[in-house]
Order: sequence, then C-alpha cells, then structure tokens
Amino acid sequence: MTPALPELERIDLPPAGPRGADSLMVLLAGAYDDPRCFVDLDLPAHCRGAGFDAALCLLRTDLAAVAEGRMVGALHQQVIAPARAAGIRRLVLGGISIGAMTALQHQDAYPDSADELLLLAPYPGNREITGTIQASGGVRAWQPATLPDDAGELRSWRALQRIAARQSPVWLGFGSDDRFAEAHRMMASALPPTRVCTLPGGHEWAVWCRLWQCWLAAREAR
Repeated sequence: MTPALPELERIDLPPAGPRGADSLMVLLAGAYDDPRCFVDLDLPAHCRGAGFDAALCLLRTDLAAVAEGRMVGALHQQVIAPARAAGIRRLVLGGISIGAMTALQHQDAYPDSADELLLLAPYPGNREITGTIQASGGVRAWQPATLPDDAGELRSWRALQRIAARQSPVWLGFGSDDRFAEAHRMMASALPPTRVCTLPGGHEWAVWCRLWQCWLAAREAR
C-alpha cells in the first residue's frame, strides 16, 4: 500500500495587486523552521517593496516526509498542480537548506513544473554523495545511473545537472562560511556566474535574508 501523503503546513498570502494575479511563489522553509518565520522576518514585505506582487505560499518542510520520499508528492498534489489548474502562469519554486533540496527533488520528479528556481544554501546530502560527484569531475561531468525512488539527495543533484544543461532559470545563493559551502561552490560551477550570489556568513537566517534581498534586486534589474 502506498503511504498516505502528509498534509502540508502552509501560509498563503494573496497577490499584492492585479499584476500578480497569475503568479505564485512557493517557498519551503529549512529544517525545523515554521513557515511563520518568513512572515516574522518580513520576507513578504520585501517582495512587495521590490515590486514582486505574486501570491505567496510559505511551507514547512516535513522532514519525515522528505526522508520517506513523500514530501515531493505532497508538494505537487497539494500546491503545484492545483496552482496550475487555477490559472497560475508564472511559478517560482524556492527553498532554504533542505527546503531548497526538496525544490530540486520536485524538479527531478516533475521537470519544468516551475518557471524559476530560487535555491538558498541547499542541503547537498552527505559527504559520500558530494564526494562521488566531485570525483566524477563535478556536476556537468557526473553521470548518474538510474536512481531509485528513495535516492532523494542524488535526485536533487541530477535535477541541478539537467537544469544547468537546459539553462533553465535558477538562482543560487549561499554564505561563504556555510558548512556546506564547498558543495555549494560545486553547484555554482554548473551555473552562469550571474545566477550565483555568495555573501559572508554561515548557514543562518541572517545570511538567507540578505540573499533573499539580493535575489529580489537581481530580479528587479532584469
């Protein structure tokens, strides 16, 4: 029997105006963070201030569901597919840490289901996984075999590889002192430099908030 999908904890905020009526940003929080964190840190207000008027769907990343391979299905069935059916034409999918990894896993399972990816300090998996990719010559040179359904961390790397090859819109940000910075730099090597931002700091909200504002500024400049 297929395990039931979890009911995702979410905060939905309407678009700020008519320009954002057919646009949606889905943002997955990092481990153990409540989606209320995004609101408390004024990230929605930053969006509006930068002229990004899309509706927002802020989600808790259910760690048990991620480990069991059920998070991606829940994300698609409860958020992404209904949004498209409701007429959303522009969908940005993003996340922080394991939330960013989940966004990549979703793109592996449902290619091109998002129009743009925002990846802030993605969790890259354990050292065995990152070591294997590094030993292969990096993201572009790595040749993943057929991956089982529970190979979630490797699936996120495969998604990044495919996105880079197609030159699909993706923006990667991380702190230079992040504990996963070495893996992040390997991810960055597969992307255009204009789609990567590195700021001083570690794996922490202070850095992610500044990266968020850099993404908004870069987006506004395009």
